[in-house]
Amino acid sequence: MADWLGERRVEAAADRILDAAEALFTRHGAAGVGMNDVATAAGCSRATLYRYFENRDALYTAYVHREAHRVFRELGDHVAGIADPRERLLEAVLAALSSVRESPSLSAWFVTTERPIGGEMADRSQVIEAMATSFLASLGVDDVESRARWLVRVMISLLTFPGRDEAEERRMLEEFVLPVVADNGNRVR
Repeated sequence: MADWLGERRVEAAADRILDAAEALFTRHGAAGVGMNDVATAAGCSRATLYRYFENRDALYTAYVHREAHRVFRELGDHVAGIADPRERLLEAVLAALSSVRESPSLSAWFVTTERPIGGEMADRSQVIEAMATSFLASLGVDDVESRARWLVRVMISLLTFPGRDEAEERRMLEEFVLPVVADNGNRVR
């Protein structure tokens, strides 16, 4: 007889490990957290940890994707009532930046005193790229794949080297990002 709760147990165990990793990322930064640290914090053996995540990169990737899904859901709620595509894009980018910065575990990925692991993960994440592509497509933007990759890189830049304040970042986005992503001869619907 098959274990009908088997898949849920796997998800729960993986979530518990990712929760432990999140607490460590908050305290020590992502680059400074090793698999031994995560296993100890999660209350499991290294063998158990490696059963769920084959290496530190797989753990990082799973964590980034889990958090990207959370941020993307929040963005959907945040911009749901905004009809104008340019304003919707602007507010989504600002809200995403704010969400990452307000999360101690996520903001730790973008500190300049450590290896730039947040930028590396976001730049190579197919999940983040797919979310950005989907969002831009929903706005009617043409050439969404290349524009989504560029937008992710702009956001990584702002997370790593923020503007002086939100007003300055808003102006930079309005002046330099919206014309390239939303316009540039490719009208949004």
